[in-house]
Amino acid sequence: MKRCPTCQRTYTDQNLSYCIEDGTPLVIDTADDDTTVVSHKQSPAASPASDSEDWNAVAYRPPTAYVPPSTSKRRVWPWVLGLLSLLVLVVVGLGIAAAIFVPSMMRRSINRNENSVVIVPERNNNAPPIGNTNSNSDNANVSTANTNTGGANGNNASAPSDKEQVLAQLTDLENEWTVANINADKKKLDVILADDYVGPTPDGQMQGKREYIRDIKRNTSIQSWKFDDLKLTLRGDRATLAGKVRLTIQDRDVVYEFVDKFVWRDGRWQATGSVVTPA
Repeated sequence: MKRCPTCQRTYTDQNLSYCIEDGTPLVIDTADDDTTVVSHKQSPAASPASDSEDWNAVAYRPPTAYVPPSTSKRRVWPWVLGLLSLLVLVVVGLGIAAAIFVPSMMRRSINRNENSVVIVPERNNNAPPIGNTNSNSDNANVSTANTNTGGANGNNASAPSDKEQVLAQLTDLENEWTVANINADKKKLDVILADDYVGPTPDGQMQGKREYIRDIKRNTSIQSWKFDDLKLTLRGDRATLAGKVRLTIQDRDVVYEFVDKFVWRDGRWQATGSVVTPA
């Protein structure tokens, strides 16, 4: 750009040399002249500051999120150790449960066997063996001979009045009743029990002759029995036998108190009721 030093007018035409107003020669206006200064590159030894300008820096990259190393190969031994520990705990728990519940279950089983005995007479030399299951053997004939006093009087014979005789008859009948209970001899029980028999079950419910015979089950846990303090009450054709009995069940003695009632019918004693309770 050129400027007139007299009127200060500027011109952009580079071919114009004089001011068109007053003819003054134009001068180059250096103040407004945009020129580019090019300098040569200095040697590395010329200035220490040139080291930072000559460094070929890599473009800046922002930091990325941390990625942990791969854990595809997991350790197996912690799982094996945990499973073994769990197995040990289960085995110990089962052992403790067995130590607690098995004895209780055995005691309940023994008590059920004990309560299943309804008639508990004294064991004597004339009693039939416990394992005898033949209800139609000679024992039935012996019972018939003992209960039918007078023999030839038959079914129309009156009830005996001698207490010693009645005590012996009822003792024999109690033995037959016990063996029939142990062997679940329903035919024998049908003869021993009167049709109007009523008695309590081990759980306290009342049952008749039909239910008694229907629910009876074989029980061979009783090894022997013996009873004491027998008391007989005799009133005509009615008799009541009470006392205490000691049962040997699986090498263990259990004592019960019992009250059995009988009636004289058809020339023989028949049971009408029985109550057995722990002493």
